[in-house]
Amino acid sequence: MYHYRPGKQMNYMMLEVPARSENESFVRVVIAAFAARLDPTLEEVNEVKTAVSEAVTNSILHAYDDDRGLIKIRAFVEDKKLWIEISDSGKGIDDIARAREPLYTDKPELERSGMGFTIMENFMDEVVISSSPGKGTVVKMLKVFNKVAESSH
Repeated sequence: MYHYRPGKQMNYMMLEVPARSENESFVRVVIAAFAARLDPTLEEVNEVKTAVSEAVTNSILHAYDDDRGLIKIRAFVEDKKLWIEISDSGKGIDDIARAREPLYTDKPELERSGMGFTIMENFMDEVVISSSPGKGTVVKMLKVFNKVAESSH
């Protein structure tokens, strides 16, 4: 299960950005640059960027009613593993199981697909979501790189 303990040997980064849509692409680039040290395939880095984009977009669209909130991003690398944690201190999610259902959205007027968590789960090796109504949401994701290359040896 998703678990990390940053230690002396683990490299990490932290970033905090306002919950504005223009910051989503910035976070994608930062995470991709940080993950580059793991020598990912193009497909792997695109999967991570897409999952991060979905998590950040969820915080932007659902956590806050305006752009006054913050999104915090932490990432850790060790061996061929990348842990990413994206958190906000917004509204929170009342029913995580329902929010994880494909096509579910609490804002149908935005014409969004409701596939954010499904996409994260398909592109990452593990996704753990915790949330408290009125306190915010934390999305933790794990990606193990170069699994195909290692299994073919």
